[in-house]
Amino acid sequence: MSTEKHQNMLRFEKSPYLLQHAANPVHWQPWGDEAFARARAEDKPVFLSSGYSTCHWCHVMERESFEDPEVAALLNESYVCIKVDREERPDIDSLYMSVCTMLTGSGGWPLTVIMTPERKPFFAGTYFPKENRGGRPGLVQILPRVAEIWRSRRSEVEDSGSAVVDSLQRMALEKPAPVEDEKPGAAAFAYFVENFDQRYGGFGQAPKFPSPHSLLFLLRHGVRAGRTEAVQMSCRTLSAMRLGGLWDHVGFGFHRYSTDQRWLLPHFEKMLYDQAMLLLAYSEAYAACGEPLFRQTAAEILSYLARELTGSEGGLLTAEDADSEGEEGKYYVWTEEELRSLLEGDDAAFLFRSFGTEPQGNFADEASGIRSGANILHLSAPLTEKEAERFEAIRQRLLAHRNQRVHPHLDDKVLTDWNGLAIGALARAGLLLDLEEAVAMAEKAAAFLRAHLVDKDGRLLHRWRQNEAAVPGMLDDYAFLAWGLLELYQATLKEDYLLEAKRLTDILLEFFWDDSAGGFFGTASDTETLLLRNRECYDGAIPSGNSMAHLVLLELGRLTGRQELAERARLLRHSFGTTVLEHPHGFTWLLLGLEEVLAEPPLLVLVGDRHSAQGRELLAAVRAGAPTVPRLLYKEREGEDDAVARLAPHTAGLRSPSGLLTAYLCSGFQCHPPTTDAGELGRLLAGQGEPPRRNIPKTR
Repeated sequence: MSTEKHQNMLRFEKSPYLLQHAANPVHWQPWGDEAFARARAEDKPVFLSSGYSTCHWCHVMERESFEDPEVAALLNESYVCIKVDREERPDIDSLYMSVCTMLTGSGGWPLTVIMTPERKPFFAGTYFPKENRGGRPGLVQILPRVAEIWRSRRSEVEDSGSAVVDSLQRMALEKPAPVEDEKPGAAAFAYFVENFDQRYGGFGQAPKFPSPHSLLFLLRHGVRAGRTEAVQMSCRTLSAMRLGGLWDHVGFGFHRYSTDQRWLLPHFEKMLYDQAMLLLAYSEAYAACGEPLFRQTAAEILSYLARELTGSEGGLLTAEDADSEGEEGKYYVWTEEELRSLLEGDDAAFLFRSFGTEPQGNFADEASGIRSGANILHLSAPLTEKEAERFEAIRQRLLAHRNQRVHPHLDDKVLTDWNGLAIGALARAGLLLDLEEAVAMAEKAAAFLRAHLVDKDGRLLHRWRQNEAAVPGMLDDYAFLAWGLLELYQATLKEDYLLEAKRLTDILLEFFWDDSAGGFFGTASDTETLLLRNRECYDGAIPSGNSMAHLVLLELGRLTGRQELAERARLLRHSFGTTVLEHPHGFTWLLLGLEEVLAEPPLLVLVGDRHSAQGRELLAAVRAGAPTVPRLLYKEREGEDDAVARLAPHTAGLRSPSGLLTAYLCSGFQCHPPTTDAGELGRLLAGQGEPPRRNIPKTR
């Protein structure tokens, strides 16, 4: 074994997280067969540490332990040490996070797992301090003890690892059950009613997470089922989050989550996926509730994305750190003395009064409980129009000053799945709020992915950074991007987006589908084999790949008339059915798909010239009905060059005899008589037109 293999090897990696650890005295190795071969050759267990570059507690553990010579010596002597970027390799992280949750009852980052050279885990946890502290065991106590057990009680360790793997495999065996009716949605609604915080919005006490997919479920369920309380809970929560410290009132964008009940003190990192999901939630909430602050928030999220998280070629970047200069939140907080020095006249008094600052600071440090004089700007009520104009001038001054501070670290890698999520949210926001710049941003991101994250065989890659694309695409990459492209198709009616979404879905069905149980595995059948192929449906911080794939199958099935796609969606729902029915509030994005099934939304097929004055008027009539806009299928060409008719054969006979943009409103397999008149189409969409009478063929 060469001397180099006993050094820190992370300097050769592209991951910002791995590069953050490249100077540690720990002899870190990247995940790969070589590291495990070394563990076998040296007869050592593997110490796996997984995290991400903008993770506050990952930074803490690095400073306390991985930069410490004493801890490094213990690790280097008795372990082969592997670092994993959970955002670059979510398949590895998800598998071993399941182990941590199973063994300890909780999870989080940094993730710490010790395993055999055969990759079987026997010890797991999250953050560990260097020394025993606050009831947490320290690494200097854990590492020698585990090493001794490895040497003296090997058979017990190996049996324990095998037992963990057996338990994982049993847990992966979901019990199917039908998920077809109102019951799971009603049960999820009842759960949210019971756990709703009437005072501060949100659900439960602290910490509080935005959970935008749950808010979206409440919005759509409330509209469809006529449950106004569901819509009200969602809108009250969105309002509270926007007013609180979770929102960056100076530079825009949402922080990760609130450590307290009233949305004041956040963990300050900003993630692309949170901006995407909350952009979607605020756009739909504006359409449902009509609250001007929601439209403003959506536009300001867009501004933040354009300024801070858009790469030079249009790809959307991953995240901004919580820490700067070794301190969480330092970039974002203000003392009253500093604010007074920056503002003229009585602007400081206005700011202090409106945004809840205090001379001693308006929050206590989460760890020490001490107030340091720092303030997080937040509102107790929306500003009036006049106050908002005044604050905008103040905000510009504060932003200019803040830009001179040491900026938090930017994780500048591009992830296909998170970009797919953002593309869909941007497209939907553009459609609902008539924001052309949002659609343009979505199109640029889609072009970036097509140019840089598709390999020579047409398969997706997961990560791009510094002109290198790597890691075979996983379920989330295909499902999220397919969904994003379907939403982009609705916003632009450009058939290339629809055709690409169908192509990605075909790859999913070929390489990811579980033929025995239904649903999708997290990784493709022809990529690296881990201990087992995870098959998950729980919607965590973002929707699961299976929940998103479910929605994609339903959408494509509706647009193309292909019943086999709807059948696959049904099989997917049923494959996770028992767990969904037991804990429906944990599967709200899957329930969004079920809402679509129950609502049976109409399909509007448009044929002809949409760019003419008459075409634009007809489209305006369609989009005036937000948020209940029907899904659109557009046929620009007829005859042999009709790519949409080849994809959706049931539309082949729908024509535009007059040359004008012609609308066919279809429900099930019947269509209303065609119309070219915007007023008549508006009446049809409002349910006041002639009943449908034209049959269209089903497609198998």
